[in-house]
Amino acid sequence: MTLAYDGSAYAGWQVQTTGEGVQERVELALARLFPKAPKLHSSSRTDTGVHALGMVAHCDVPRDRLRIPARKLVLALNAHLPQDIRVVAVARAPHRFHARFDAVAKEYRYQVWNHPAMNPLLRPWAWHVPRRLDWAAMRTAAQRFLGTHDFQSFAANPGYAKASTVRTLTHCQLSRRGPLITFRLQGDGFLYKMCRGIVGTLVQVGLGKFAPATIEGMLAERDRRVAGMSAPAHGLVLWKVFYPRRTAIRPSASAGHADRARRA
Repeated sequence: MTLAYDGSAYAGWQVQTTGEGVQERVELALARLFPKAPKLHSSSRTDTGVHALGMVAHCDVPRDRLRIPARKLVLALNAHLPQDIRVVAVARAPHRFHARFDAVAKEYRYQVWNHPAMNPLLRPWAWHVPRRLDWAAMRTAAQRFLGTHDFQSFAANPGYAKASTVRTLTHCQLSRRGPLITFRLQGDGFLYKMCRGIVGTLVQVGLGKFAPATIEGMLAERDRRVAGMSAPAHGLVLWKVFYPRRTAIRPSASAGHADRARRA
């Protein structure tokens, strides 16, 4: 299934010991439809306050327990979910499909409102940066992140050892429409708070705190203390998760969502 949610009220995606995770609410909705509540396996673990438009998750439901027509699952699940969480597509996946381990790339987007006065309609979904930003310097610095690097300097400590902190970033692009700046980050995977570390550093480049040429040195140091700040969580959206073309998923959602479900 492909899910969208406003993460403002949640302690991230994952089921939490304190606070409520988005996963918990979706699993409760599944439990209303299936006698033995299936466990969700997600493609990502968004943090507290982070949003999603293209979160992908899978669960296993035995064929003999699928009493509801697959085409009606989107409406049925959303009937048991709060308005800030929505299942936007459901599809039948191959037996060995795994939402996390089969993903080949992910795309995150981050929004900054760069104007002295904040747009009140964007407060929950964009970071307000009132000072003028050096657009050329930010775009130059963004190119330094492309390729395969050790991104430890831009990630927070997750509380456990990582097998590797090397990731490949294929897109690090900035676009602007009036005061609204959108950062597009796409790669084969992301470390804990890595997107926010990159965006925060790029904004500080725009404010003149760092020169674009310092990015290589930050990457080489492998030390979080040498890089810039972490951007606030509320501006970040998990936009899309990519899977190999060979992962043939048969759509069960409405025709309007079928293609998205197959690709997501």
